[in-house]
Amino acid sequence: MLTELYIRNFAIIDELRLHFHSGFNVLTGETGAGKSIILDAVMLMLGGRADTTLVRSGAGEAYVEATFTLSDALKQIVAPILEAEGLDAEAEEHGDAVLLSRELRLNGRNICRVNGRTVNLSVLRDVAEPLIDIHGQGEHLSLLQPRSHLPLLDSYAGVQAERSTLAQEISALLEIRTELADLRQNERMLAQRADMLRYQIEEIEAAKLKEGEEEELRAERTRLANSEQLMKAASEAVNLLTGMDDESQAVADMLGQAERSLIQLTRYDETKGPLLERLQGLIYQLTEVSSELQSYLDEVEYNPSRLDFVEERLELLNLLKRKYGEDIGKILALRDRAKLELTRIDNSEERIAELVKTEETYLRRCGEMALALSKKRQAAAARLATAVVTQLADLQMDGAQFEVHFERVPQFDGLYVEGERLSFDKTGFDHAEFLISTNPGEPLKPMAKVASGGETARLMLALKTALAQVDQTPTLIFDEIDQGIGGRVGDVVGRKLWGLTAVAHHQVIVVTHLPQLAGYGDIHFHVSKAQADGRTTTRIKTLEGDGRVQELAAMLGTQGEHAVGGAESILALANGTKTAVIARQTSH
Repeated sequence: MLTELYIRNFAIIDELRLHFHSGFNVLTGETGAGKSIILDAVMLMLGGRADTTLVRSGAGEAYVEATFTLSDALKQIVAPILEAEGLDAEAEEHGDAVLLSRELRLNGRNICRVNGRTVNLSVLRDVAEPLIDIHGQGEHLSLLQPRSHLPLLDSYAGVQAERSTLAQEISALLEIRTELADLRQNERMLAQRADMLRYQIEEIEAAKLKEGEEEELRAERTRLANSEQLMKAASEAVNLLTGMDDESQAVADMLGQAERSLIQLTRYDETKGPLLERLQGLIYQLTEVSSELQSYLDEVEYNPSRLDFVEERLELLNLLKRKYGEDIGKILALRDRAKLELTRIDNSEERIAELVKTEETYLRRCGEMALALSKKRQAAAARLATAVVTQLADLQMDGAQFEVHFERVPQFDGLYVEGERLSFDKTGFDHAEFLISTNPGEPLKPMAKVASGGETARLMLALKTALAQVDQTPTLIFDEIDQGIGGRVGDVVGRKLWGLTAVAHHQVIVVTHLPQLAGYGDIHFHVSKAQADGRTTTRIKTLEGDGRVQELAAMLGTQGEHAVGGAESILALANGTKTAVIARQTSH
């Protein structure tokens, strides 16, 4: 929901900060005080058209910032958008909140931010779209967008499970069609591809690669290239240890002499026995080292032909790495993939026949599933139409008509449905759109083409009330909804708006001139104009108790005790209605 709105240097607003309630928020005040300007600021923040005339006179920029608290369900919708734009780290910092802001400068530049990070306008709109609907102006109204109608209808019909199952089957069908399209490519292209794959496989297999081979070859090359130095060092060590060189006394001989001396010593002092054992251990280790060095010396040889072979082998590996992968493992993986693809190409005719048969099965099965889903949608559409028309009658729009229009689009290779071939996607073959006629005798038209202003706002209220339990948009703003209606209907509108918060748990914000409607507010803001230092600016105050009674009395257009009594009656009626609804909810 929208928890806080901050506006600076916007039209006649110098600086304003509003903290909204989770329930029904009402804004009242005299015409021209700035109520609609506040909504214009919200529209700008949501990605509406930037107009430099909105910058307050004397200021260089206008700034609007809104903080939204996200439910778990809404986080699942917003999180993928933020993640796709690399904004997930900032989202973690803000926890359950998302911060949207927009800065409009006199030079025409406007800066959009999400959680403090600059983004382009389309990203701001994408993030804002599921958060809020503004009714009465039409620019940011999800219900006017036909793409939202079928998901809403499906939620209303309670067919999400059937829709999900169908989507899985359609996904499988589309995968089959993708493979078929690949196999049905130009035969020459397939032949050329097969020749290339064979060449790659043969070249890789001819090399007889082994995992870890390159590391072994590099180590062998180092040994072969330095064989003379290795032989010299090993020989010198063997000579020193074993005395093969007559010019020097061997380490083994000297240790042997030391051993004999210690044997003599222990005859007279047995306590030095352990010392003798340690020395004898050294002599044994020395013997092993000498033996291993001699074996190594026998293996080391100067072998130019072997060195040439190793160099050529490494060069071949480097060539294959440049062509097929960074290391032997990736080269072999590419060979395996090439074999699989070559098998598919070689068996393409058989595979095509198999896939065509499978595709036909899916087209018929998905057609049956989509038809069953469509029938449930049409039954739900009739119920929804009745509910919306009933709501419109309550809102003084007698004679208004509502209908969900279904369209089937023929397609030569589409689903099999009742003897037809129909275009389809993962939702089935239905193309659904809400149609409305607000006046008797007028034809039904798409909702985006109905009249603007209060009539549209009341239409949206009727729809929102009928769809209350399935519409996931958390914050609803209504402007001009009281246009052309009187006090009695104003009470009905107020009750329905408050019902959206109490029954469907939406947050509702309303700009109104009707006291009967305002009486249902959970929090009441009064918007006024003030002058200071020769400048006009908008001020806002939260009304409670007697202040609220006085505001409703003023809205009634009368004065004295009768006005106060009327205001108190409005509040009493609203409070009684709200208490009764809450009591019914509690009892259930």
